[in-house]
Amino acid sequence: MEHTGALILAAGKGTRMRSERPKVLHTLLGEPMVWYVYQALDGLVPEAAVWTVVGHGAQQMRAAFPGRTPGFVVQERQLGTGHALQTAWPALGEAGVGTLLVVNGDTPLVPRAALAALLEAFQARRPALAFLTVDLPDPGAFGRVVRGPGGDVAAIVEAKDYDPTTHGPESGEINSGIYVLDMAAVGPLLSRLDNSNASGEFYITDLVDLAARAGLPVLGVRAGADPQLLGVNSPVELARAEELLRARIVDGLLEAGVMIHQPGTTVVGPRAVLEPGCEISGPCEILGATRVAAGASVGAQTWIRDSDIGPGALVRPFCHIEGAQVGPDCQIGPFARLRPLAVTEQGARVGNFVEMKKARLGPGAKAGHLSYLGDAQVGAGANIGAGTITCNYDGKNKHQTVIGQDAFIGSNTALVAPVRIGDRALVGAGSVITKDVGDDMLALERSRQRELPRRK
Repeated sequence: MEHTGALILAAGKGTRMRSERPKVLHTLLGEPMVWYVYQALDGLVPEAAVWTVVGHGAQQMRAAFPGRTPGFVVQERQLGTGHALQTAWPALGEAGVGTLLVVNGDTPLVPRAALAALLEAFQARRPALAFLTVDLPDPGAFGRVVRGPGGDVAAIVEAKDYDPTTHGPESGEINSGIYVLDMAAVGPLLSRLDNSNASGEFYITDLVDLAARAGLPVLGVRAGADPQLLGVNSPVELARAEELLRARIVDGLLEAGVMIHQPGTTVVGPRAVLEPGCEISGPCEILGATRVAAGASVGAQTWIRDSDIGPGALVRPFCHIEGAQVGPDCQIGPFARLRPLAVTEQGARVGNFVEMKKARLGPGAKAGHLSYLGDAQVGAGANIGAGTITCNYDGKNKHQTVIGQDAFIGSNTALVAPVRIGDRALVGAGSVITKDVGDDMLALERSRQRELPRRK
Protein backbone atom coordinates (compact mmCIF):
# COMPACT_ATOMS: atom_id res chain seq x y z
CA MET A 1 0.00 0.00 0.00
CA GLU A 2 1.42 3.39 -0.99
CA HIS A 3 1.95 6.03 1.68
CA THR A 4 3.59 9.42 2.26
CA GLY A 5 7.26 9.52 3.15
CA ALA A 6 9.87 12.22 3.68
CA LEU A 7 13.44 12.57 2.48
CA ILE A 8 15.92 14.89 4.18
CA LEU A 9 18.93 15.94 2.12
CA ALA A 10 21.85 16.06 4.55
CA ALA A 11 24.89 14.79 2.66
CA GLY A 12 26.60 18.07 1.80
CA LYS A 13 29.81 19.35 3.32
CA GLY A 14 28.80 23.00 3.32
CA THR A 15 32.11 24.52 2.27
CA ARG A 16 31.03 28.04 3.22
CA MET A 17 30.78 26.93 6.87
CA ARG A 18 34.58 26.47 6.80
CA SER A 19 34.31 23.40 9.01
CA GLU A 20 34.94 19.67 8.75
CA ARG A 21 31.70 19.04 10.62
CA PRO A 22 28.74 18.20 8.37
CA LYS A 23 26.78 21.38 7.77
CA VAL A 24 23.56 19.97 9.17
CA LEU A 25 25.27 19.18 12.50
CA HIS A 26 26.12 22.80 13.21
CA THR A 27 23.98 23.87 16.12
CA LEU A 28 21.40 26.50 16.98
CA LEU A 29 20.67 26.87 20.69
CA GLY A 30 22.50 23.65 21.39
CA GLU A 31 20.70 21.44 18.84
CA PRO A 32 21.91 20.41 15.34
CA MET A 33 20.21 22.04 12.36
CA VAL A 34 18.81 18.75 11.12
CA TRP A 35 17.24 18.04 14.54
CA TYR A 36 14.85 20.91 13.89
CA VAL A 37 13.92 19.44 10.52
CA TYR A 38 13.11 16.12 12.18
CA GLN A 39 10.91 18.01 14.65
CA ALA A 40 9.10 19.82 11.82
CA LEU A 41 8.26 16.48 10.20
CA ASP A 42 6.94 15.03 13.45
CA GLY A 43 3.19 14.60 13.14
CA LEU A 44 3.25 14.96 9.36
CA VAL A 45 5.10 11.77 8.49
CA PRO A 46 5.69 8.71 10.73
CA GLU A 47 9.29 8.47 11.95
CA ALA A 48 9.67 5.11 10.19
CA ALA A 49 8.81 6.83 6.90
CA VAL A 50 11.57 9.46 7.16
CA TRP A 51 14.77 8.83 5.21
CA THR A 52 17.95 10.90 5.43
CA VAL A 53 20.58 11.10 2.72
CA VAL A 54 23.99 11.29 4.41
CA GLY A 55 27.42 11.56 2.89
CA HIS A 56 30.12 13.86 4.18
CA GLY A 57 30.62 13.05 7.85
CA ALA A 58 28.19 10.12 7.76
CA GLN A 59 29.76 8.61 10.89
CA GLN A 60 29.20 11.84 12.78
CA MET A 61 25.57 11.79 11.71
CA ARG A 62 25.20 8.22 12.96
CA ALA A 63 26.73 9.19 16.30
CA ALA A 64 24.45 12.21 16.62
CA PHE A 65 21.24 10.36 15.68
CA PRO A 66 21.70 6.66 16.44
CA GLY A 67 17.94 6.08 16.50
CA ARG A 68 17.58 7.44 12.98
CA THR A 69 20.23 5.28 11.30
CA PRO A 70 17.77 2.70 9.87
CA GLY A 71 16.52 5.48 7.62
CA PHE A 72 19.97 6.65 6.50
CA VAL A 73 20.89 6.39 2.81
CA VAL A 74 24.57 6.97 2.00
CA GLN A 75 25.47 9.17 -0.96
CA GLU A 76 29.11 8.16 -1.44
CA ARG A 77 29.83 10.95 -3.93
CA GLN A 78 28.05 14.26 -3.39
CA LEU A 79 26.99 15.05 -6.95
CA GLY A 80 24.04 17.32 -6.18
CA THR A 81 20.48 17.16 -4.92
CA GLY A 82 19.26 15.26 -7.99
CA HIS A 83 21.89 12.59 -7.44
CA ALA A 84 20.90 12.37 -3.76
CA LEU A 85 17.30 11.73 -4.81
CA GLN A 86 18.45 9.08 -7.31
CA THR A 87 20.50 7.41 -4.56
CA ALA A 88 17.52 7.19 -2.20
CA TRP A 89 14.93 6.26 -4.86
CA PRO A 90 15.30 2.44 -4.68
CA ALA A 91 14.83 2.39 -0.88
CA LEU A 92 11.81 4.66 -1.15
CA GLY A 93 10.25 2.47 -3.83
CA GLU A 94 10.82 -0.71 -1.84
CA ALA A 95 9.11 0.90 1.16
CA GLY A 96 6.01 1.65 -0.89
CA VAL A 97 6.29 5.45 -0.77
CA GLY A 98 3.85 7.00 -3.22
CA THR A 99 4.05 10.66 -2.18
CA LEU A 100 7.44 12.04 -1.17
CA LEU A 101 8.14 15.23 0.78
CA VAL A 102 11.72 16.43 0.18
CA VAL A 103 13.29 18.85 2.67
CA ASN A 104 16.82 20.18 3.01
CA GLY A 105 18.58 19.37 6.27
CA ASP A 106 19.94 22.90 6.54
CA THR A 107 16.55 24.59 7.04
CA PRO A 108 16.28 24.57 10.84
CA LEU A 109 13.50 27.17 11.02
CA VAL A 110 11.16 25.50 8.54
CA PRO A 111 7.64 25.71 10.03
CA ARG A 112 5.61 22.53 10.26
CA ALA A 113 2.60 24.57 9.11
CA ALA A 114 4.33 25.42 5.81
CA LEU A 115 5.10 21.76 5.14
CA ALA A 116 1.52 20.83 6.00
CA ALA A 117 0.20 23.51 3.62
CA LEU A 118 2.36 22.19 0.79
CA LEU A 119 1.17 18.63 1.35
CA GLU A 120 -2.43 19.84 1.46
CA ALA A 121 -2.04 21.75 -1.80
CA PHE A 122 -0.47 18.70 -3.41
CA GLN A 123 -3.28 16.41 -2.29
CA ALA A 124 -5.88 18.88 -3.56
CA ARG A 125 -4.35 19.36 -7.03
CA ARG A 126 -2.38 16.10 -7.49
CA PRO A 127 0.38 17.51 -9.73
CA ALA A 128 3.44 15.51 -10.64
CA LEU A 129 5.52 17.83 -8.52
CA ALA A 130 4.86 20.72 -6.12
CA PHE A 131 7.28 23.02 -4.32
CA LEU A 132 7.27 26.02 -2.01
CA THR A 133 8.45 29.39 -3.31
CA VAL A 134 9.61 32.50 -1.46
CA ASP A 135 9.60 36.09 -2.69
CA LEU A 136 12.83 37.98 -1.96
CA PRO A 137 13.87 41.51 -2.91
CA ASP A 138 17.40 40.18 -3.39
CA PRO A 139 17.26 36.53 -4.52
CA GLY A 140 21.03 36.10 -4.13
CA ALA A 141 22.25 32.58 -4.89
CA PHE A 142 18.84 30.91 -4.73
CA GLY A 143 17.29 29.16 -7.72
CA ARG A 144 14.91 31.41 -9.69
CA VAL A 145 11.35 30.36 -10.45
CA VAL A 146 10.39 30.88 -14.09
CA ARG A 147 6.67 31.02 -14.88
CA GLY A 148 4.96 31.02 -18.25
CA PRO A 149 2.51 33.65 -19.56
CA GLY A 150 -0.40 32.01 -17.73
CA GLY A 151 1.45 31.85 -14.42
CA ASP A 152 2.22 28.16 -14.60
CA VAL A 153 5.69 27.09 -13.47
CA ALA A 154 7.95 26.47 -16.44
CA ALA A 155 11.30 25.87 -14.73
CA ILE A 156 13.59 26.54 -11.79
CA VAL A 157 16.95 27.91 -12.87
CA GLU A 158 19.98 28.00 -10.59
CA ALA A 159 21.31 31.51 -9.96
CA LYS A 160 24.61 30.90 -11.72
CA ASP A 161 22.77 29.59 -14.78
CA TYR A 162 20.10 32.30 -14.96
CA ASP A 163 20.17 34.38 -18.14
CA PRO A 164 17.61 37.25 -18.34
CA THR A 165 17.74 37.19 -22.13
CA THR A 166 16.59 33.57 -22.10
CA HIS A 167 14.49 33.38 -18.93
CA GLY A 168 13.15 36.94 -18.76
CA PRO A 169 13.53 39.59 -16.05
CA GLU A 170 13.85 38.35 -12.50
CA SER A 171 10.65 38.37 -10.43
CA GLY A 172 12.27 37.78 -7.04
CA GLU A 173 10.44 34.46 -6.65
CA ILE A 174 12.88 31.76 -5.62
CA ASN A 175 12.78 28.06 -4.95
CA SER A 176 12.83 27.13 -1.24
CA GLY A 177 14.15 23.64 -2.02
CA ILE A 178 11.11 21.96 -0.41
CA TYR A 179 9.21 19.62 -2.73
CA VAL A 180 6.42 17.07 -2.83
CA LEU A 181 6.78 14.46 -5.57
CA ASP A 182 4.40 11.95 -7.07
CA MET A 183 6.75 8.95 -7.17
CA ALA A 184 5.03 7.29 -10.10
CA ALA A 185 5.03 10.44 -12.22
CA VAL A 186 8.54 11.63 -11.36
CA GLY A 187 10.29 8.25 -11.46
CA PRO A 188 10.69 8.12 -15.25
CA LEU A 189 12.18 11.63 -15.24
CA LEU A 190 15.02 10.86 -12.81
CA SER A 191 17.21 9.11 -15.36
CA ARG A 192 16.94 12.14 -17.62
CA LEU A 193 18.66 14.48 -15.18
CA ASP A 194 22.04 15.67 -16.44
CA ASN A 195 24.86 17.76 -15.06
CA SER A 196 25.53 20.08 -17.99
CA ASN A 197 25.54 23.19 -15.84
CA ALA A 198 28.02 25.55 -14.21
CA SER A 199 28.52 23.27 -11.17
CA GLY A 200 28.59 19.94 -12.94
CA GLU A 201 25.93 18.59 -10.56
CA PHE A 202 22.54 16.95 -10.86
CA TYR A 203 19.74 19.19 -9.59
CA ILE A 204 16.27 18.26 -8.33
CA THR A 205 15.21 21.60 -9.77
CA ASP A 206 15.66 20.23 -13.28
CA LEU A 207 12.73 17.89 -12.63
CA VAL A 208 10.46 20.93 -12.92
CA ASP A 209 11.66 21.66 -16.45
CA LEU A 210 11.49 17.98 -17.40
CA ALA A 211 7.95 17.64 -16.02
CA ALA A 212 6.78 20.80 -17.82
CA ARG A 213 8.22 19.58 -21.14
CA ALA A 214 6.50 16.23 -20.66
CA GLY A 215 3.19 18.00 -20.14
CA LEU A 216 2.97 16.99 -16.49
CA PRO A 217 1.43 19.48 -14.05
CA VAL A 218 3.81 21.37 -11.75
CA LEU A 219 2.58 23.42 -8.81
CA GLY A 220 4.53 26.29 -7.27
CA VAL A 221 3.00 27.19 -3.90
CA ARG A 222 3.89 30.75 -2.91
CA ALA A 223 4.78 31.18 0.77
CA GLY A 224 5.37 34.94 0.70
CA ALA A 225 8.62 36.34 2.07
CA ASP A 226 9.02 33.89 4.95
CA PRO A 227 12.78 33.76 5.78
CA GLN A 228 12.24 30.61 7.85
CA LEU A 229 12.08 28.56 4.67
CA LEU A 230 15.60 29.49 3.60
CA GLY A 231 18.61 27.28 4.17
CA VAL A 232 21.67 28.11 6.26
CA ASN A 233 24.88 28.20 4.25
CA SER A 234 27.39 30.25 6.23
CA PRO A 235 28.29 31.23 9.80
CA VAL A 236 26.57 34.57 9.24
CA GLU A 237 23.33 32.91 8.18
CA LEU A 238 23.59 30.45 11.07
CA ALA A 239 23.96 33.29 13.58
CA ARG A 240 20.98 35.12 12.12
CA ALA A 241 18.82 32.01 12.21
CA GLU A 242 19.85 31.28 15.78
CA GLU A 243 19.00 34.78 16.91
CA LEU A 244 15.62 34.61 15.18
CA LEU A 245 14.87 31.34 16.95
CA ARG A 246 16.19 32.60 20.31
CA ALA A 247 13.96 35.66 20.23
CA ARG A 248 10.94 33.59 19.22
CA ILE A 249 11.41 31.17 22.13
CA VAL A 250 12.01 33.90 24.71
CA ASP A 251 9.02 35.91 23.53
CA GLY A 252 6.85 32.82 23.83
CA LEU A 253 8.03 32.23 27.39
CA LEU A 254 7.34 35.81 28.38
CA GLU A 255 3.83 35.58 26.98
CA ALA A 256 3.31 32.31 28.89
CA GLY A 257 4.12 33.92 32.23
CA VAL A 258 7.85 33.31 32.71
CA MET A 259 9.60 36.31 34.30
CA ILE A 260 12.74 37.05 32.27
CA HIS A 261 15.01 39.97 33.10
CA GLN A 262 17.23 41.13 30.23
CA PRO A 263 15.39 38.91 27.72
CA GLY A 264 17.64 40.05 24.89
CA THR A 265 20.59 38.30 26.56
CA THR A 266 18.75 35.13 27.59
CA VAL A 267 19.21 31.91 25.61
CA VAL A 268 16.72 29.07 26.03
CA GLY A 269 16.93 25.89 23.97
CA PRO A 270 13.94 24.35 22.18
CA ARG A 271 13.79 21.31 24.50
CA ALA A 272 13.95 23.29 27.73
CA VAL A 273 10.77 23.68 29.79
CA LEU A 274 10.42 26.85 31.83
CA GLU A 275 7.25 26.77 33.88
CA PRO A 276 5.16 29.93 34.30
CA GLY A 277 6.10 31.61 37.55
CA CYS A 278 9.83 30.91 37.43
CA GLU A 279 12.26 33.84 37.22
CA ILE A 280 15.30 34.10 34.96
CA SER A 281 17.95 36.83 34.87
CA GLY A 282 20.04 37.30 31.75
CA PRO A 283 22.55 36.88 30.46
CA CYS A 284 22.24 33.12 30.90
CA GLU A 285 21.90 29.94 28.85
CA ILE A 286 19.38 27.18 29.57
CA LEU A 287 19.81 24.32 27.11
CA GLY A 288 18.99 20.69 26.42
CA ALA A 289 16.28 18.85 28.32
CA THR A 290 16.25 21.27 31.24
CA ARG A 291 13.22 22.01 33.42
CA VAL A 292 12.96 25.09 35.61
CA ALA A 293 9.96 24.72 37.91
CA ALA A 294 7.50 27.41 38.94
CA GLY A 295 8.86 29.47 41.81
CA ALA A 296 12.50 28.74 40.97
CA SER A 297 14.96 31.54 40.26
CA VAL A 298 18.04 31.42 38.03
CA GLY A 299 20.62 34.18 38.36
CA ALA A 300 22.63 35.92 35.67
CA GLN A 301 25.73 34.48 34.02
CA THR A 302 24.50 30.93 34.69
CA TRP A 303 24.79 28.02 32.23
CA ILE A 304 22.42 25.06 32.62
CA ARG A 305 22.00 21.97 30.45
CA ASP A 306 19.98 18.75 30.84
CA SER A 307 19.12 19.54 34.44
CA ASP A 308 16.07 19.85 36.69
CA ILE A 309 15.66 22.93 38.86
CA GLY A 310 12.95 22.28 41.45
CA PRO A 311 10.25 24.61 42.77
CA GLY A 312 11.49 27.34 45.05
CA ALA A 313 15.14 26.65 44.21
CA LEU A 314 17.50 29.61 44.08
CA VAL A 315 20.38 29.39 41.62
CA ARG A 316 22.57 32.40 42.27
CA PRO A 317 24.69 34.03 39.54
CA PHE A 318 27.71 32.47 37.85
CA CYS A 319 26.78 28.80 38.24
CA HIS A 320 27.47 25.92 35.84
CA ILE A 321 24.95 23.07 36.05
CA GLU A 322 24.94 20.04 33.73
CA GLY A 323 23.03 16.79 34.06
CA ALA A 324 22.08 17.61 37.64
CA GLN A 325 18.98 17.69 39.81
CA VAL A 326 18.39 20.64 42.11
CA GLY A 327 15.61 19.82 44.55
CA PRO A 328 12.89 22.07 45.96
CA ASP A 329 14.01 25.10 47.97
CA CYS A 330 17.70 24.42 47.42
CA GLN A 331 20.25 27.23 47.22
CA ILE A 332 23.07 26.94 44.69
CA GLY A 333 26.05 29.24 44.26
CA PRO A 334 27.22 31.74 43.39
CA PHE A 335 30.09 30.19 41.43
CA ALA A 336 28.98 26.60 42.01
CA ARG A 337 29.48 23.76 39.55
CA LEU A 338 27.14 20.78 39.48
CA ARG A 339 28.35 18.08 37.10
CA PRO A 340 26.42 15.07 35.76
CA LEU A 341 24.50 13.01 38.34
CA ALA A 342 24.84 15.65 41.02
CA VAL A 343 21.68 15.76 43.17
CA THR A 344 20.71 18.21 45.88
CA GLU A 345 17.65 17.21 47.86
CA GLN A 346 15.11 19.55 49.44
CA GLY A 347 16.58 22.55 51.19
CA ALA A 348 20.21 21.58 50.57
CA ARG A 349 22.75 24.35 50.06
CA VAL A 350 25.77 24.46 47.77
CA GLY A 351 27.91 27.55 48.15
CA ASN A 352 30.59 29.38 46.21
CA PHE A 353 33.34 27.40 44.49
CA VAL A 354 31.82 24.04 45.39
CA GLU A 355 31.92 21.28 42.78
CA MET A 356 29.74 18.18 42.81
CA LYS A 357 29.96 15.18 40.48
CA LYS A 358 27.91 11.97 40.85
CA ALA A 359 27.15 13.04 44.38
CA ARG A 360 23.98 13.46 46.42
CA LEU A 361 23.47 16.10 49.09
CA GLY A 362 20.66 15.04 51.42
CA PRO A 363 17.79 17.24 52.65
CA GLY A 364 19.05 20.30 54.49
CA ALA A 365 22.72 19.36 54.04
CA LYS A 366 25.22 22.14 53.39
CA ALA A 367 28.49 22.49 51.52
CA GLY A 368 29.24 26.16 51.80
CA HIS A 369 32.67 26.91 50.40
CA LEU A 370 35.54 25.66 48.30
CA SER A 371 34.79 21.93 48.39
CA TYR A 372 34.74 18.97 46.00
CA LEU A 373 32.18 16.18 46.42
CA GLY A 374 32.63 13.36 43.93
CA ASP A 375 31.06 9.89 44.09
CA ALA A 376 29.62 10.83 47.47
CA GLN A 377 26.42 10.36 49.48
CA VAL A 378 25.87 13.07 52.07
CA GLY A 379 23.12 12.51 54.62
CA ALA A 380 20.38 14.88 55.72
CA GLY A 381 21.49 17.84 57.77
CA ALA A 382 25.20 17.17 57.35
CA ASN A 383 27.63 20.09 57.18
CA ILE A 384 30.64 20.04 54.87
CA GLY A 385 33.31 22.53 55.97
CA ALA A 386 35.30 24.76 53.65
CA GLY A 387 38.10 23.07 51.76
CA THR A 388 36.73 19.52 52.14
CA ILE A 389 37.45 17.10 49.33
CA THR A 390 36.41 13.53 48.70
CA CYS A 391 39.44 11.73 47.32
CA ASN A 392 37.46 9.44 45.03
CA TYR A 393 40.05 8.44 42.42
CA ASP A 394 43.05 6.19 43.09
CA GLY A 395 44.49 6.49 39.60
CA LYS A 396 42.56 3.52 38.21
CA ASN A 397 39.13 3.37 39.82
CA LYS A 398 36.54 5.62 41.43
CA HIS A 399 35.40 4.96 45.01
CA GLN A 400 32.51 6.20 47.09
CA THR A 401 32.36 8.31 50.21
CA VAL A 402 29.32 8.04 52.49
CA ILE A 403 28.67 10.77 55.05
CA GLY A 404 25.91 10.11 57.56
CA GLN A 405 23.07 12.40 58.56
CA ASP A 406 23.88 15.36 60.79
CA ALA A 407 27.61 14.65 60.47
CA PHE A 408 29.98 17.61 60.68
CA ILE A 409 33.08 17.63 58.50
CA GLY A 410 35.61 20.23 59.61
CA SER A 411 37.38 22.54 57.22
CA ASN A 412 40.31 21.41 55.08
CA THR A 413 39.47 17.73 55.45
CA ALA A 414 40.38 15.02 52.95
CA LEU A 415 38.14 11.95 52.93
CA VAL A 416 40.03 9.14 51.18
CA ALA A 417 37.49 6.83 49.57
CA PRO A 418 36.20 4.24 50.05
CA VAL A 419 35.23 5.53 53.46
CA ARG A 420 32.12 6.00 55.60
CA ILE A 421 31.52 8.76 58.12
CA GLY A 422 28.80 7.79 60.59
CA ASP A 423 25.66 9.64 61.61
CA ARG A 424 26.31 12.66 63.85
CA ALA A 425 30.06 12.07 63.60
CA LEU A 426 32.45 15.01 63.91
CA VAL A 427 35.64 15.16 61.86
CA GLY A 428 38.15 17.71 63.10
CA ALA A 429 39.49 20.34 60.75
CA GLY A 430 42.60 19.48 58.78
CA SER A 431 42.14 15.71 59.04
CA VAL A 432 42.98 13.13 56.41
CA ILE A 433 40.46 10.34 57.00
CA THR A 434 41.36 6.92 55.57
CA LYS A 435 39.25 4.68 57.82
CA ASP A 436 35.54 4.53 58.61
CA VAL A 437 34.29 6.73 61.43
CA GLY A 438 31.47 5.36 63.60
CA ASP A 439 28.21 7.02 64.57
CA ASP A 440 28.50 9.76 67.21
CA MET A 441 32.30 9.61 67.11
CA LEU A 442 34.94 12.35 66.95
CA ALA A 443 37.73 11.73 64.43
CA LEU A 444 40.99 13.67 64.45
CA GLU A 445 44.02 13.09 62.26
CA ARG A 446 46.67 15.76 62.30
CA SER A 447 50.23 16.39 63.45
CA ARG A 448 50.77 17.92 66.87
CA GLN A 449 51.51 21.64 66.72
CA ARG A 450 54.99 22.68 67.81
CA GLU A 451 56.46 26.09 68.43
CA LEU A 452 60.16 26.75 67.90
CA PRO A 453 62.18 29.95 68.32
CA ARG A 454 62.55 31.98 65.16
CA ARG A 455 65.98 32.32 63.68
CA LYS A 456 67.22 35.87 63.53
